[in-house]
Amino acid sequence: MSVAISTLIAVAQDNVFDEKIKAHPEATKKLLDKRYMPTTPKPRELKFIDRIVADSRDVALNHTSGLSLPQQVMMTLFGFVEMTDAEKVYQNACIAICVKRFQSLVEGMGVESNPGKYFDYYYGVIDFEFWLRKYVGEDVVQWVKANIHPLDIPFRLAEDHGIVLLNGSGFAAPNWSARVSFANLDEEAYSQIGRAVRTIARGYVQSYQASRGETITA
Repeated sequence: MSVAISTLIAVAQDNVFDEKIKAHPEATKKLLDKRYMPTTPKPRELKFIDRIVADSRDVALNHTSGLSLPQQVMMTLFGFVEMTDAEKVYQNACIAICVKRFQSLVEGMGVESNPGKYFDYYYGVIDFEFWLRKYVGEDVVQWVKANIHPLDIPFRLAEDHGIVLLNGSGFAAPNWSARVSFANLDEEAYSQIGRAVRTIARGYVQSYQASRGETITA
């Protein structure tokens, strides 16, 4: 029989712990900077209560705080696999799956893509502005940016195609982009995403043509 024990720690917004940390000599502050730098670019502003959370995960795994016990067990098992799979058989198999999903997305979009050697095939960003400029032209890009809101992309994907993607701007990507994860859907789903993205881009081009009185192309 196992017993789970939980601990609750609470401190006031203004507390003596933070004051004591600020009063450390410079040499100690530099040591703490090195310890908490993986957590924040401004380690000296890290609150005492947040340091407790980070320390409970050995700092490096601070992002895993709050995970449920099953999730922690899964992470442990994944860690064991990584330690024992010296030839990276499992890792390479996983990467190969993600590469196929990426290729399905690109084929569905009907574009050519040559990702760099550092592309990890785990997340990808579809840059509408880039592709419209490459395949259609600058005039269309400027019209779209002047007449359509960037969030029209994820909303249209959701409303018209039942596909939920996040706008790329939330991940330091261009405003006119959408972020795709290659980690959790079947390969065919990425073909569908690609075709849906292509349909939306085609709709923008047709709207541009209509605004100029041009013949609308398919």
